[in-house]
Amino acid sequence: MKKPTLPKAESLQSEDTPSCDAHLVHLDRVRQVQPEIISVEKAQQMAEFFNALADPSRLRLMSALVNRELCVCDLAAAVKMGESAVSHQLRILRSQRLVKYYREGRNIYYSLADNHVMSLYQEVSEHLKEANT
Repeated sequence: MKKPTLPKAESLQSEDTPSCDAHLVHLDRVRQVQPEIISVEKAQQMAEFFNALADPSRLRLMSALVNRELCVCDLAAAVKMGESAVSHQLRILRSQRLVKYYREGRNIYYSLADNHVMSLYQEVSEHLKEANT
C-alpha cells in the first residue's frame, strides 16, 4: 500500500500569506520570546478550555447567564433546548469552571463562574461587534 504524500509547505501558502523573504533566524528575538511561550501542558489545558467555548449552544447558555442566574428549566426554555441537552452542555461548561451552580430544593441554579469568565465573554462579544462595524 502506497503511503500518501503531504503537499510541500510552499504549496500550502497562498499569495496573500505573508512570509519571510529570506530564511534568517533572528536569535535575539527568538531568545526574547522563548520565556513567554507556554508549556505544552498549559497549551493543552487552554485548548480544552477554548474547546468548551467552541459550541454555539454553550455560548447561548452563557449569554443567558451573563446578568442572572437561572435554573435548568428556565435555561432550556430561554434557549429552546431540551432540559437533558442543557444539562449536558452545562456539565461541559462546569468541567472547565465556566459556570457554577447551587441547589435550592429540587432546582439547580447556574451562573457564570466568576468575573474572569464574564470579562472573557464580554471582551469577545465587543471584539466581534467592532469587527462587524
